[in-house]
Amino acid sequence: MALRWMDNHCHLHLRGDGGGSDVDLSDHVDEEFLSKAITAAHEAGVERMITVGCDVGDSRAAIAAARLHPELYATAGVHPHEAKAGVDGLEELLADPEVVAIGECGLDFHYDFSPRDAQREVFAAQIAMAKTHDLPMVIHTRSAWDETFDILEAEGPPENFVFHCFTGSAVEARKCLDLGAYISISGIVTFKTADDIRSAAEICPPQRLLIETDSPYLAPVPHRGKRNAPALLPLVGAKVAEVQGRSLQEVAESTWASASSFYRLKP
Repeated sequence: MALRWMDNHCHLHLRGDGGGSDVDLSDHVDEEFLSKAITAAHEAGVERMITVGCDVGDSRAAIAAARLHPELYATAGVHPHEAKAGVDGLEELLADPEVVAIGECGLDFHYDFSPRDAQREVFAAQIAMAKTHDLPMVIHTRSAWDETFDILEAEGPPENFVFHCFTGSAVEARKCLDLGAYISISGIVTFKTADDIRSAAEICPPQRLLIETDSPYLAPVPHRGKRNAPALLPLVGAKVAEVQGRSLQEVAESTWASASSFYRLKP
């Protein structure tokens, strides 16, 4: 039986301009690039993809891209890097039928591209929006585990929330699971030095485990250092299967079911 996969976190509305950078498609969706990426994904068995917004303009681009392909869904959110700009204009996007979650949002104290107070405020605001609009939430956290947990506990998390591109250890994974979160594993799990992430994946129940590419970033081995794409998602699934001692088919089926449930998509 052919395997089917869902890339629950990518940035497919971004395209390379040939010079290694990415282009915001807020004003123009590159339909040719998008179609080629989705065709390649289908050939690899990746039948659904969630393209993730990182600020208001970028979220509009994600929505525009999702309108072109029924297998592509969008999120709308403000990334902690962009928190200094606030959330004005975000809430109106959440009613768009292409939007299946709010985010990515959270805290990033590694780069501190936005002041920490602004990050905390914008994260809390999006938690409130997720609950008001009854949407799942996609969380980005880096070098801010304790603060992220504190805000979630203080605000009260939405019904469904996922820590995307999980980079903690089994200790943080257990805390996430105890809070009721899902965990999403990216291509980092294939990296030689990623023992902590593999230990986290090992303990995660199948019903709470999602997989992603986070493309165009973080291509899995043996493509590390190259541009990532949803078509490479089965490599992430294969490593998760190895770590958990399950078959590739079991991982494909369980991550498809878990992602469909999380985003409330028809299975």
